[in-house]
Amino acid sequence: MRARRVITVVGCHAEGEVGDVIVGGVLAPAGRTLYEQMQTMRRDHDDIRRLLLCEPRGSVARHVNLLVPPIDRDCQVGAIIMEPTEYVPSSGSNLICIATVLLETGIVAMHEPETIVGIEVPGGPVKVRARCSDGRCLEVEIENVPAFVDRLDAPLEVAGLGTITVDVAYGGMFYAILDGTRLGFRVAADEARELAVLGEKVRFAAREQLTVVHPANPAIRDVSIVQINRPFAGVGEVTTNTCIVAPGRSDRSPTGTGTAARMAVLRARGLMNVGDTMRHASLIGSTFRGRIVADTRVGDRAAIVPAIAGRAWITGFHQYVLDPDDPYPQGYVLNDTWGVTGSLTQ
Repeated sequence: MRARRVITVVGCHAEGEVGDVIVGGVLAPAGRTLYEQMQTMRRDHDDIRRLLLCEPRGSVARHVNLLVPPIDRDCQVGAIIMEPTEYVPSSGSNLICIATVLLETGIVAMHEPETIVGIEVPGGPVKVRARCSDGRCLEVEIENVPAFVDRLDAPLEVAGLGTITVDVAYGGMFYAILDGTRLGFRVAADEARELAVLGEKVRFAAREQLTVVHPANPAIRDVSIVQINRPFAGVGEVTTNTCIVAPGRSDRSPTGTGTAARMAVLRARGLMNVGDTMRHASLIGSTFRGRIVADTRVGDRAAIVPAIAGRAWITGFHQYVLDPDDPYPQGYVLNDTWGVTGSLTQ
């Protein structure tokens, strides 16, 4: 075997969404902060993301996370999150995968019945609380970066639909959130393709028509993802949603940052209070439990501290090899399988 490089990855999924973790073969990128390291990765080392996410090694339904030393002294590990079209400040399903891999492989010592770990992501430090038994993470709850509403009931002109209204909120990335039932959808698994097409239309429109900027970090901007949901079923009840991950496919999990963003909207509308919980369900029936931990502020915005709880499972241990003669060192995509739009960037 000849290899230009070998990358070691632990496979994992959180309630259906793949969030694999790189544990060897890739060094931490340069940068004074995790956000700067993420920018360096995107600018100078994007071949890693493409190698692992594109065919023939990956797919559009996969994320990959790079473990790096933390900058924040209260955290034990840092992580850079790589998705099909972007690098994101935070991700609930990926953090649940990262925590599970850290503890179940012994990278971080597991303590039963509960292990608390600080994980730093580009969006900030995240507190992770894992319920553990017999060497297994039974459930992982992440106290995520603050979530807040950017605007409610924003009018949006969408091709083929006319004017619709969306809520825009941040839960670790910016979301455009809409009630799918108002457009005739049940938000069900057999509508997945049509929901993906709708989500990409809304994302394109939102990025063109709505100026969205994080008040504490102007580099975090623009709508990244679209959440299509059913009406809120009430505190403690299960509400179905799907988040359309660019370039156009449903998140298989209920989406952690999407749950955080939606709780920020529900708090702003007076439908949830501090201490309340909700359960978000995905199109495949998996669920995350969301909880509003506290009120806070981000710049001049009212915000919440959200917690999201779910389960993850390790799926395998892999070593990916790049042969020097491989004609596709950064992989390739075709839009028959790579989402709706077939794009590699936002």
